[in-house]
Amino acid sequence: MDYSKITDNLYIGTTPKTGDYAALHDLGVNLVINMRIGLPPSHDPRTPPMRSVWLPVIDSPIFPIPVCLLKKGVLEALIVIDDGGVVYTHCAKGRHRGPAMGACILIAQGMSPNEAMRLIKEQRPISDLKMWYIYRRIIKFSKSWENSK
Repeated sequence: MDYSKITDNLYIGTTPKTGDYAALHDLGVNLVINMRIGLPPSHDPRTPPMRSVWLPVIDSPIFPIPVCLLKKGVLEALIVIDDGGVVYTHCAKGRHRGPAMGACILIAQGMSPNEAMRLIKEQRPISDLKMWYIYRRIIKFSKSWENSK
């Protein structure tokens, strides 16, 4: 599992396997947001298991990330973060969908889209939030989030 610490409450990375949950526990992670369509969350062998949210999304310009799924993930993340918890967002390689969710979480916490994307790029250089079909969804989420306040 390859991951990057973005803030004290947010990590972004690749898909955790069952054996990686010990490391996630050590990081203090309380919620895992899985943005992969073809791979449901791995089982956390600890009791109680870590909470997870599965938001199946294809990494493709033909099927853009639904803003409603970004909002759902953000709302779940904010509950955890507002309680002092830690969130781990992921996709297959930690380049597009997982970082997009991370950017939306940061936007909901008050960052501008550019600030959020810049911070993620600094902390996770492999991320590619400027990919046009990812960038557009982050901007669309930001406008939708602003309008829902």
